[in-house]
Amino acid sequence: MPMRKRITRGARAPYGTLVAAATAALLATLVTPAGARTDPAAPPAGSVRESRPVHSYADAVRESVWVDTGLDGDGDGRADRVAVDVVRPREPAAAGRRIPVIMDASPYYACCGRGNEGQKKTYDADGRPVQFPLYYDNYFVPRGYAFVAVDLAGTNRSDGCDDVGGRSDVRSAKAVVDWLNGRARGYTTRTGTAPARATGWSTGNVGMIGKSWDGTVANGVAATGVEGLKTIVPIGAISSWYDYFHSQGAPLYDANPSWLSDYVNSPDARARCGAVQDRITAATPYNGDWTAAWSERDHVKDAHKVKASVFAVHGQQDLNVRAGQFGKWWDALAAHGVERKVWLSQTGHVDPFDFRRADWVRTLHRWFDHYLLGYDNGIDREPVADVERAPDRWTTDRHWPPRGTATTTLRPAPGAAAGPGVLGRAPAAPGSTAAFTDDPSLGELDWAARIDTATPEKAGFVTRPLSRDLRIAGSSRVTVTATPTTATAHLSAVLVDLGPATIRDYAAAGEGITTLDERTCWGASTPGDSACFKETEARTADVPHTVVSRGWADLGTWADPRKGRPLTPGRAYTLTLDLAAADHVVPAGHRLALIVGGTDRDLLDPPSTTPTLTLDLARTRAELPLVGGAGAFARATTGPAPALSAPPSLLLPPGGSAPPAAVAGPRLPGVGAAR
Repeated sequence: MPMRKRITRGARAPYGTLVAAATAALLATLVTPAGARTDPAAPPAGSVRESRPVHSYADAVRESVWVDTGLDGDGDGRADRVAVDVVRPREPAAAGRRIPVIMDASPYYACCGRGNEGQKKTYDADGRPVQFPLYYDNYFVPRGYAFVAVDLAGTNRSDGCDDVGGRSDVRSAKAVVDWLNGRARGYTTRTGTAPARATGWSTGNVGMIGKSWDGTVANGVAATGVEGLKTIVPIGAISSWYDYFHSQGAPLYDANPSWLSDYVNSPDARARCGAVQDRITAATPYNGDWTAAWSERDHVKDAHKVKASVFAVHGQQDLNVRAGQFGKWWDALAAHGVERKVWLSQTGHVDPFDFRRADWVRTLHRWFDHYLLGYDNGIDREPVADVERAPDRWTTDRHWPPRGTATTTLRPAPGAAAGPGVLGRAPAAPGSTAAFTDDPSLGELDWAARIDTATPEKAGFVTRPLSRDLRIAGSSRVTVTATPTTATAHLSAVLVDLGPATIRDYAAAGEGITTLDERTCWGASTPGDSACFKETEARTADVPHTVVSRGWADLGTWADPRKGRPLTPGRAYTLTLDLAAADHVVPAGHRLALIVGGTDRDLLDPPSTTPTLTLDLARTRAELPLVGGAGAFARATTGPAPALSAPPSLLLPPGGSAPPAAVAGPRLPGVGAAR
């Protein structure tokens, strides 16, 4: 391919410059561990409209800048400066060309590390950056991008205090976008006055990326509408911090945001940020009431400000940053016409680099080329959604949810015999009820395993075995009318696919992946920053049932989802629970179940009492986004169902059985750290 095709916008570089750059790039790729495979995602030699690794990574500029955020979070009388470590190819600036920036703003660069191998930033004796965690620098810098790694306020080498998703977090990163566009001040040292400017080498086009807290910051910065932020790639990210710690008034497991500030702050920041942590505690009450602090940390409400395109990635079985975070953000972005794309995996809280590596790097490369370099490579015209149907088996959809998806109301009713009730389209007769008593020692997998037995801790309702596949795609809602026996009560609603399957073992260590010893290389290396990372493979489990989606609420929020009230025992209350977004096909021969229970063990904190709740089935319903709508449900619940084919150990006999140990536990609570 002619070298001139790889020059970014602007005048063509002299032939000698191109030859020198290509030679330097070749030398840079030689520093890799013996035996490691190199860059499997590199495009074929004859392809066009893709940036190429023509710049030297070994000779790249590595520098640190401190950017003024305009805040004084630690109250020391000085505006906080955040540390910004930059690595960029040397050749473009020497040729008078500017380049775009890929940015990952994180609280984890010193305390905890990034990626599957927990990489941290490292520096030489003079404080210059040596290792940039992850592969973004190794892969994209030779291709003509700068990579910028930002320490959020209070973390690593930055001033201030981390405020767990609040103004300080967002301003830490937004200020850097402004600096890259010449609108904010940067300095060559943490306390000095010598200015550092980016406008000589940066186009101002920025793409933010990151998993978990990092991706959350990207969501927050995009929601400010800042100019210059062209795209974000949030991976397993939060869109509303309230929903990370609470669900409609119910405290999720270990709902305590204040300790996170101490967890990520640098040792110096811990000594000066106690007052900030106290303010966080006071502003985010455990009772789940919505406060101004939660509004500050809610990016969904500001989706109308987003100008950047969004490429979201989320694990449907992520029990840390739950899939409801993605669903609310996606729906809000869609309502405001934001350009977007999504990958939905079967994993838990896992980066796509560790469950679909080659396809991910190739796709991300094309995404950044299009939105940051302006290449017309067609990625904006491709299917919007990639969904993992089974371990390492993916399908695509041009739209998500797919065209033809319609909200369909299903209703629970009593069964003909002891055991589960019926889930169908017909309403229950007036006066029909089902009751259960909260048992915090049990949870969704226990309930599903005992679905065909009348047990006291849950109310279950099932369809007949399906004659056709039935696909759920989007966010569901379950409305219940329940009468409690005590003044406090929590509710859980769970959709379950009852039938044998092989899934990613999201409840095991690795949350659906196993890390191997073999390494593959993704870009160029230096002695201090290798581009070679451990490979992974899917960790699977054979299961008799699969949880599709779940949601939780405090019944005390029946009148106002933002404020709880004591309940009157014996009085009926109607409440709607929002369930997490999902895309799941219930195969023919399987059954779909709706389970309503109390405390979902290890995912929801129990109430202060042990209530028994009686459901009014005539006033209880589930609203599901079914592909094909009510007609699809009617077709799937008529006609003969195929026989199930699975190992005998996975076919539940009447009365149920315990789930396999691989998926029964340990459960995966959020544990307060969105890493």
